[in-house]
Amino acid sequence: MPLEEVVVPRAGESISEGTLNRWMKPDGAYVKVDEPLFELGTDKATQEVAATVAGVLKILVAEGQTVQVGAVVAKIDTDAKAPAATAGSAKPAPAATASTPAPTGGTPSPAASRVMAEAGLKPGDVAGTGPGGRILKEDAVAATTAKASPAPATSGNGKAAEPAKPAVVAGARSSRREAMSQVRKRIASRLLESQNTTATLTTFNEADMTAIQELRAKYNEKFEKKHGAKLGFMSVFVKAAVEALKSFPLVNAKIDGTDIVHQDFYDIGVAVSTEKGLMVPIVRDADRMGFADIEKKIGELAKKARDGKIAFTDLEGGTFTITNGGLFGSMMSTPILNPPQVAILGMHSIQKRAIVINDQIVIRPMMYLALSYDHRLIDGRDAVQFLVRIKECVENPERMLLEV
Repeated sequence: MPLEEVVVPRAGESISEGTLNRWMKPDGAYVKVDEPLFELGTDKATQEVAATVAGVLKILVAEGQTVQVGAVVAKIDTDAKAPAATAGSAKPAPAATASTPAPTGGTPSPAASRVMAEAGLKPGDVAGTGPGGRILKEDAVAATTAKASPAPATSGNGKAAEPAKPAVVAGARSSRREAMSQVRKRIASRLLESQNTTATLTTFNEADMTAIQELRAKYNEKFEKKHGAKLGFMSVFVKAAVEALKSFPLVNAKIDGTDIVHQDFYDIGVAVSTEKGLMVPIVRDADRMGFADIEKKIGELAKKARDGKIAFTDLEGGTFTITNGGLFGSMMSTPILNPPQVAILGMHSIQKRAIVINDQIVIRPMMYLALSYDHRLIDGRDAVQFLVRIKECVENPERMLLEV
């Protein structure tokens, strides 16, 4: 019988492996073309892999396993026919009962496996309620609870004896172990690589956010009504970064061995915090985009990242990165480079502070800015002047609108 192999697809540049997070179809199920088969997690994102042919699925690799790009994880029998649904042939569903289903010994999900391992349970001890008898996390939790709470004993008069109260140990401490996700492992690896392979320095400055706040207060309602997106700070910083990169092109370059690769395009990475870790989707050709286009693109990419729908192509490349720790209240930090990029801009929270303008003490909304850069390529003078250019653009956003 002809068997079509299901292989791990190429997931992007520099990605050679991933984790088979979960099967979306059980073993032996009939699958259709383009029907999702399994979820593949890599160090950058998670994606669903669909069937390219129709037939009966034969799973070869269990959930939670690390798989190489090109590896065969299942086969599909293309000769098998879809089950025919004939009228009157379906058996009635059994009536629901209050009794607990018998253990099925199905395949546990990764989350269920962790719960079972901690409780010392085997698959045969747990009743799986998922598709094909798959053991879900809630099944494992229920079995763990049942194991810890045996059936109550009865006294001589037939009444249930009071359960013994668990002993409370004063000052008891516990710990638990959890495997790193592929995303977290890659983040750790990349951060260590950045620290070990670059000569990183950070320069600081501060920006008066008065002009941006006044601009938003004056035009945000009309801007949103016309473009369907709010006028935020990030689009201003993206445009400011592009202007500064044009003035200091080395900051937009990268190092390849002993060569300097000059990049005459501006693909700006915008860091987004998700439940799975920090992701940096790319706003490509930002120099060709207006404020509205940038705001809409950032919103679209951020939503995809947080919903787990981000594509690998959305995360590849980038010539410069912006990260906003101010969203979480950070006053000042030193962002870490994202190699092979040679610079990264850190935004921080806006705080009203007393500053001196024209020999007068005034209260202004101020933001600290940080530029981390690779000193192997960028000299301190250029880094300082680059950040000053960012400051000038942010404090005078109308200059970018008028391109002066």
